[in-house]
Order: sequence, then structure tokens, then C-alpha cells
Amino acid sequence: MRVLMLSWEYPPVVVGGLGRHVHALAARLAEQGHDVVVLCRQPFGTDAVTHPTEDTVVAGVRVLRVAEDPPHLTFERDLVAWTLAMGHAMVRAGYALLASGWRPDVVHAHDWLVTHPAVALAEAGGVPLVATVHATEAGRHRGWLSQPLNQQVHSVEWWLANRADALITCSAAMRAEVAHLFEVDPAAITVLPNGIDPRRWRVRRAEVAAARRRALSRGGGKQHGRRHGGDGGDGGDGGDGGDGGPLLVCFGRLEWEKGVHDLIAALPRIRRHHPGTRLVVAGQGTYAGALAEDARRLRVRRAVDFAGYLPDRDLAALLAAADAVVLPSRYEPFGMVALEAAAAGVPLVASTAGGLGEVVVDGDTGLSFAPADVAGIADAVRAVLDDPPAARRRARAARARLATDFDWSRIAAATAEVYAAATVRPATPLGRPKIATGNAFDG
Repeated sequence: MRVLMLSWEYPPVVVGGLGRHVHALAARLAEQGHDVVVLCRQPFGTDAVTHPTEDTVVAGVRVLRVAEDPPHLTFERDLVAWTLAMGHAMVRAGYALLASGWRPDVVHAHDWLVTHPAVALAEAGGVPLVATVHATEAGRHRGWLSQPLNQQVHSVEWWLANRADALITCSAAMRAEVAHLFEVDPAAITVLPNGIDPRRWRVRRAEVAAARRRALSRGGGKQHGRRHGGDGGDGGDGGDGGDGGPLLVCFGRLEWEKGVHDLIAALPRIRRHHPGTRLVVAGQGTYAGALAEDARRLRVRRAVDFAGYLPDRDLAALLAAADAVVLPSRYEPFGMVALEAAAAGVPLVASTAGGLGEVVVDGDTGLSFAPADVAGIADAVRAVLDDPPAARRRARAARARLATDFDWSRIAAATAEVYAAATVRPATPLGRPKIATGNAFDG
């Protein structure tokens, strides 16, 4: 099939997990013989002079990366206007693609930011529109749509969900969320999980040992002879046994819904039972300053290292060096970070929020706790640190599951089945959706 895929991020322009998802899916579809074109954008703050529109082929995928238009619009300050401008640039590039003679069999939109160009290009081509909803505005804000921007984003999400000829979500939890928020039939939504290539997360023992030394030396942890860590990349035991610890890692976007503040709140309890425990928080986001203040207020600031963004190789080494990866999300449509931690062979401790409750099987592939349960976080982490052999067994089970449930080739083949089954529905005029005056998840 000829597939036109639209995404507001695509490597090397990456904001979160969506860009990696689209990249992996497009590459696997191309490997399976499909003709894939990805329509995406240049980096923030550029223009047609510094970063002109590109048309390249990477890993068998044709990538059309559009330049930003001249108006002074920024994502942070002018989100809706910036999104519309990006969509206008994508529409122009898409029309030029159609005029060149290449016509898709299906248009696949990833998230609300590409709704306008995806609808326009699907209609211009007379082909089905498939949409993957990766997250929702209501979900990110605990059900509250109290600000104009929240309502604007929600209404575009509603439009995409109701205009699409086929819908995909990454978890059963997200299917239920989308069906409720956007008033669509859950039976019409296909659940296809995110996937992972475990080979990208294998690192050498020496890199793992160096990552552990760096992480623990920042806090001056006392030396002792206990061994810590997961399976350690290429089948090792993780860590090097002499650089202090225990070592916990939390990674991802630093936003309120990721729940890192709950983990920091649990750290004093964890350290009472396991003195010297250190936490490395890897990632960037608007909540970073508040998290540092939380650590100071709880008198654990010297035990927490805010490492910022880490390249994949450095992150893989850090994960493999840890005694546990803790994922304390309050809202998580899927939980790609759980797959990455499993690929690194490290024991998992995760909340049951959204898709995380499906990715991490409590007692089998990790240990779980309820979202926002600070005591539950402390108890689960202590269980991992108290019984490293059991933690390693769970980590091995988690990594083994990647080759079956989360294999990208299988996910791509299932996505192609959605494409083949999708048909253009009769055009139905859509009015503006009602905005909940209370919590959107109530009722």
C-alpha cells in the first residue's frame, strides 16, 4: 500500500515518544513492502532559509520535512496558531506530492497537531483517514478542561476522532478514554501497542559500570560490597558491586502527570530502610524546577541527581546500571519507558496508570502500585531492593515478553491490516463538541 503518514515529530526532531513510534512504524512498514511517505517538520525556531523543506529517503521511508513559514510564531507562546501554520505548510507540501503523481491509499494521522492537514489531504486524495490517538488533553489534565487552550485542543482531538475512518490507540485504557471523551464506539477502535527493538538497548559491561560510577559518585555514596543492578545489558548482573548504592532511575518528560514528585516524596522512606539510596531523574520538562524544590523541601536534594536529557546510548547504560527503574506516572497512555527499561534488563516498579497497568504485569514482569500512592512506591521499591534475585527474575520475564507482545514487525503488519480494512465513510457535517463544565471523566 501507499501510506502517507503525518506527524509533528520525527527523528531527529523528537519531543517525546511519538516521534520514535512513528519512525519505527514507518520503517517496519517499508521493510514489509509498503510505499511510505512521512510528512513532518523542521526544528522549532527555524525558517525556509536556515532549514528549507527537505525530501529525502531514510531507511526506505521517504521523508518530507517542511520548513516553518515566516511569521513569528512559537510553540510555547502561540500553540494553536503555530500548529495551524505547521499544518498549512504540510498541506502545501502534500498537495505538491499529489500533483507529482504519487497518491496514497491511506492517510495516517498521529495525534491532534496534524488534524487539519490530515483531513485536508485525505479528502483531496479521496482516501481513508486513519488516526492514532496517543494521548488526550483531558487525560493530561486529570479530566479538567477549564482553560481556553485546553478546550481548543480537546475540540481538535474530538474532531480527529470523529472524522477518522478508523481509530487506533496504544492500550485498552486509552481505547476506553477515547471512546468516553469523544463519544465514539469502543468496538470501532483497534488497540495496537507501541513496540521496541531491544537490540538498541544493549550496552557493554564497561559502559554499565562507568554509568553506575558516574551516577553514584555525584552523591558521594559510601562504598560497600553489595551487588546491585538488573541484567546489565548483554546478560550481566548490572553495576560493578563497588560503587555504592542502591541506585534508582526515573526517566521521561518532567511534567506533573509523570508523577516524579510522588517518587521524590517516597525517597525518605526508602532511604530509611536502604541508607545511601540515590535517585537519578533523566529528562526535561516544565516541572523540573518544582521537582528540585520538592527534593530540597524533603531534605533529599543531595540524593537526587537531575541528569537532564541523555542520548539513547548513555540512557541505556544508566538503566542497566540501576537496581530499579521507577515509573510513578499519574497519567500514562501506554508507557514506552517501561519497554525501554525492560529492554535494558532492569527491574521495573511502575504505577498502574493507564497503559502502564497493561505493560507491567504485577509480580510477573515487575511490581506495581496505585497512582499517587507514595507509601505504595516505597513498599514496592523496598521489595525490589530486599530481594534482588526475585527482581532479576521479573526483569528477565519482562525482557522475554518484548519479542512477542511488543515486536515492531507484528505491530506494523497489524497496522497494515487496519489500513486495508478502512473505507471512506460518507461525509457527515460535524458541529462543535460540547465541553464538560465539570470533570470530563465524570458521568
